[in-house]
This record gives sequence, C-alpha cells and structure tokens, in this order.
Amino acid sequence: MSRIRAAVLGSPIEHSLSPVLHRAAYRALGLDDWSYDRFEIDEAALPGFVAGLGPEWAGLSLTMPLKRAILPLLDEVSDTAAAVEAVNTVVLTEDGRRLGDNTDIPGIVAALHERGVEKVPSAAILGAGATASSALAALARICTGEVTAYVRSRARADEMRQWGERLGVAVRTADWSDAAEALGAPLVIATTPAGTTDSLAPSVPRTPGTLFDVLYDPWPTDLAAAWSRQGGAVVGGLDLLVHQAVLQVERMTGRSPGPLAEMRAAGQQALAAR
Repeated sequence: MSRIRAAVLGSPIEHSLSPVLHRAAYRALGLDDWSYDRFEIDEAALPGFVAGLGPEWAGLSLTMPLKRAILPLLDEVSDTAAAVEAVNTVVLTEDGRRLGDNTDIPGIVAALHERGVEKVPSAAILGAGATASSALAALARICTGEVTAYVRSRARADEMRQWGERLGVAVRTADWSDAAEALGAPLVIATTPAGTTDSLAPSVPRTPGTLFDVLYDPWPTDLAAAWSRQGGAVVGGLDLLVHQAVLQVERMTGRSPGPLAEMRAAGQQALAAR
C-alpha cells in the first residue's frame, strides 16, 4: 500500500502538537495509508524542501517563520490567506499545483463560536505579530466596532493600523504600558509569547468578558488562570490549534467534517504528558 504524506514545517518545530492532532484525525477517519511528520525547516531551506516533494505528498502545515516565506512558492493563494499575507496550509493537488490557505482565521472564529461568542461590540488585541494580524482578520467577521491593539513600538502600531484599513476594521493603537486597560474589553485576544502577559494577571476586572489566549503550552497562563478565577470565559490556544487543524485535515483529505473531539482529546493527552 502506497503512503500518502503530510507534515508540519517550521523552526523551532519540536514542540508542535500538529502530528498528534493530524494522526488522531487519520485514525478516526480510517485513513490508514496516511502519515504525518514534522520537519525542522527555516526560510532558507524551504524552497529546496518544497521543490523536492513527490506525488505522494498531499499537504503541508506551516508555522513560524514560514507563513509568509511560502507565498512565492505557491500557484494559488486563497482570499483568506491573501488578506493577511500569511499561509499556514498548503494543499498539493494531483496535477502538481500548490494551493495556499490560512485556517488560523476561521479557526479563531470557530473556537469563539464554540464558546458562544458570535458578535462583540469592541475588542482588544495584545501584541502585533503574525498571529495578531490573523486575529484582526477574524475580528473583521465578528466585531461590529473598534479594535484596540496594544503594541510596543510605533512601527508595529503603524502596521496594525494598515492591516485594519486593509481588512475594513477600525483599529486604534495604544502603548503596551497601558495594556491593563485592554482587559476591560468584551473580548481580549492575547497573541504574545509565553510570559509576556503574566504581569497583567492582577489587573483582571471583577466581571471580565472573554479572553482568547493563543498559547497552549504552558497552560493555563497566569492571565488565563486569573481570568477564570474571576468567572470570565477563557478560550485557549489548544482550542485554536484543534479548530484550525480540523480545517487543514478537511482540505488535505477531502473528508468533512473533521473529527474535532478525537483531535482535542489527543491534544489534551499530549499536553498532560509534557
């Protein structure tokens, strides 16, 4: 039996839960001839790796720093991915075409919908990196008012305002020193690296709204734990990881709907074992 291959690429990559999630999906779908691996690939090595892919390859998942580096290597990019100039999913067709997509954006929306967050009048984003641009694109679908981005530099502030104009979202920027103010928003999306928001934990309001913290390891973050203690709703990075991975599985295998429950259980088990 010939194997059908998929993998996640990035650097660093050893922490990635993608193999756990995708393999759980293959088991649940009975795709015994599918395999999913991970490869330590940086921007310099990416073109050579992609050029060497054979007909047995069905798809790639991409993490940092490859989400923008992959763009020149693709034959087609979805409107969703083009909106933020970031691709996290490549589908390799039988005729050799490379199709780029971004499942982070609908993954954020789906994770929020799962927790009952359909529309919000305003929102705040902590951070201004690649994940923040995907968060902003997701907010374009569910936020009816202004989004405030808390950033560390003027360059990042300019970038977030430009993304807002491009996505049709009203974006106000504020300095990171005022980030505690963000916690009063109906929806707060934290997109910063581990430890960055720990100092904000004592500032969680008495009646918080919803926090979406994109981290999943370590979990809970100090901010997420403090948010939960105050009775606020918390959406975690594993929620995002699972929802975007389900969409990747559906696009790569052509099987829908993806096995969300099985993938989440596999992810939770893997994190508990760390």
